[in-house]
Amino acid sequence: MRIVYMGSPDFAAAPLKRLIEAGYDIACVVTRPDMPKNRGGQLTATPVKGVAELANIAVFQPSKINQPESVAYLQALGADIFVVVAFGQLLKPAVLALPPLGIINIHASLLPAYRGAAPINRVIINGETLTGVTSMYIDEGMDTGDMILSSSCPINDEDDFGVIHDRLRDLGGELLIKTLDAIANGTAPRTPQDPQLASYAPLLTREDELLDWRLDALSLHNRVRGLSPFPGAYSFLAGKRLKILRSSYSLQTVNVDCGQIVSVNAQAIDIACGNGILQIKELQPEGKKRMDARAFACGYGIKQGMCLG
Repeated sequence: MRIVYMGSPDFAAAPLKRLIEAGYDIACVVTRPDMPKNRGGQLTATPVKGVAELANIAVFQPSKINQPESVAYLQALGADIFVVVAFGQLLKPAVLALPPLGIINIHASLLPAYRGAAPINRVIINGETLTGVTSMYIDEGMDTGDMILSSSCPINDEDDFGVIHDRLRDLGGELLIKTLDAIANGTAPRTPQDPQLASYAPLLTREDELLDWRLDALSLHNRVRGLSPFPGAYSFLAGKRLKILRSSYSLQTVNVDCGQIVSVNAQAIDIACGNGILQIKELQPEGKKRMDARAFACGYGIKQGMCLG
């Protein structure tokens, strides 16, 4: 099969590497345009572009994939199938109609649960204990197409977004090869999604990242995990933003205001919640690097009775 591969971030780079290693015929890689990064504004390529260039694969970087000139470029490639992994643009009918074998996607959830842009973050924030990846045929909806194959993995109590992202990234590469092999052999299943079982994982907002100390300790711990290491859950201390990057929790009851520091020790800074205590183990002060709780407490004079929020 002749393939067009569409993707941009690190999550999409690993499956592309697997395709190259497996010897598939990749006609072109489509990724977003180079973007300015950091204060210098130097243009930076996507991880997917980096992989493609190392393998001497043609790269196409349209700002809008559904424009007529983009559609004409894709049509001229004569591909049998398109593969989409974290591409970031919805494909309209003119693009969907191009490849004779359809367009497949690797989505980072066990569909139909957690459709949308932030499935890994949301599944951890919601305290789920199982997730996975699903291959599917793309249609005009948001992750609503027929499912092909899936592969699951557990979420452990201390796993954060970074851990699950990397786990699913590698799992997605394996699933992609299995899916393409099944399509080539004519053995790929095609299972419609049950809309009654669907749930959504919308893009994160700043409100999602702000910790509300009135919530229970487990919910706050899950939010910290679901946002670490990026973008990071945050609160405020003395008017300065403080990212909370690693935590644990206790269901111990304390009779102090929510957000108040109840103890500072070598392992953690303990914060009173609506129910229980959030034990902060690693954090990042505004404008500084990530550090453990002990280093932060010593360097910033953190004491019992101070308040976050």
